[in-house]
Amino acid sequence: MFDNEELLKETKSQALNSETVGDIHVDDPRIIAKNINVFYGDKPAINNASIDIGKNEVLAMIGPSGCGKSTFLRCLNRMNDTIDACRVEGELFLDNENILDKKTDVVSLRAKVGMVFQKPNPFPKSIYDNVAYGPKIHGMAKNKIELDEIVFKSLDKAGLFEEVKDRLDAPGTSISGGQQQRLCIARTIAVSPEVILMDEPCSALDPIATAKIEELIYDLKKNFTIVIVTHAMQQAARVSQRTAYFHLGNLVEVGPTSKIFTTPQHKLTESYITGRFG
Repeated sequence: MFDNEELLKETKSQALNSETVGDIHVDDPRIIAKNINVFYGDKPAINNASIDIGKNEVLAMIGPSGCGKSTFLRCLNRMNDTIDACRVEGELFLDNENILDKKTDVVSLRAKVGMVFQKPNPFPKSIYDNVAYGPKIHGMAKNKIELDEIVFKSLDKAGLFEEVKDRLDAPGTSISGGQQQRLCIARTIAVSPEVILMDEPCSALDPIATAKIEELIYDLKKNFTIVIVTHAMQQAARVSQRTAYFHLGNLVEVGPTSKIFTTPQHKLTESYITGRFG
């Protein structure tokens, strides 16, 4: 909460006059976003945001509620296309292909850029079929043996196989919330994405389940680029290599996570990190 009206005016003024500071570019980018603007109708939600996201990097996006971080995240796999009033401008490259081009196959894109949502959303199917669904749709397995291998490996990578191997026919909704979230992660990685987007993946979980997801993120970065939106600054500090701070639709600062949380360059970032507002 803002402390008072004066603070609200101050932060709005700083946001309007801010230019992104810090390490926007990386040496080996998987994603390059250039001058991204997002509008809901006539209302701007993201203002001219540019950032590189590196291969095998965990990038955390933080900021107050409504600052645009989830909106920006949804640009990365064109999820904003599902919102009629939403318009996205700019250039967004995944492996040198502009995914905002109208010719882009959005189905193929979302296989490359998977997404894990705030609340676990397993399909109304068995644990096995939840993970097998994507590979079946994309024709990734020639037979049951190959499909089993994909499902078992995906569950294992998600740290779930040993917990559910004796009840793969049970409904995906029958396991705990933390297990459901890991099931959704297994479902995401089953189609061999290049990038995994996570929108507040632990907000509905207890501390033990959250710790397991964070351990999983640490392991997954060996094979995937991960972008995570989180309200928990402690979580960002634990799991990410770089952090991006958003405020009122502006990408204010980007840098190594340790630097963002100890010596931020921008006054807005410092105010948020120190709890002056949130």
